[in-house]
Amino acid sequence: MIDQLFEFVQNHLLLSGAFLVVLVAWIAYELKGSNSGVSPSEATSLINREEGLFLDIREVKDFKAGHIAGARNIPKGRLEDRLKELEDYKEKPVVVVCQHGQHSGAAVGQLTQGGFTRAAKLKGGMTQWQSDELPVVRK
Repeated sequence: MIDQLFEFVQNHLLLSGAFLVVLVAWIAYELKGSNSGVSPSEATSLINREEGLFLDIREVKDFKAGHIAGARNIPKGRLEDRLKELEDYKEKPVVVVCQHGQHSGAAVGQLTQGGFTRAAKLKGGMTQWQSDELPVVRK
């Protein structure tokens, strides 16, 4: 079996090289992404210990359907215009929450550019929060 693998690699150098490049890029992406947020338990600990803020960037109807207790809702499309409302949290932890954790990275970037030194995204977003069976407030 190993002999066949080596023969395949020798006969298809370009294909094997492309596979290795994609594999290395994927591993690098995964390693980089693993540090790009905080888990729900880490987020809760940060917010409680350091008087931080959960910033929910989902639309108002999604926020009202269920959100983290104490979270402030500023939809992602209005975040740049409403950064002044968050001035008190520039030096405190701000954990950005979206539905699945996909859109919060861009909001963290906006916050960082706005001078927020401790912004982070919630890994997995509200989907992860709810699957961990953590409390949700409905308004």
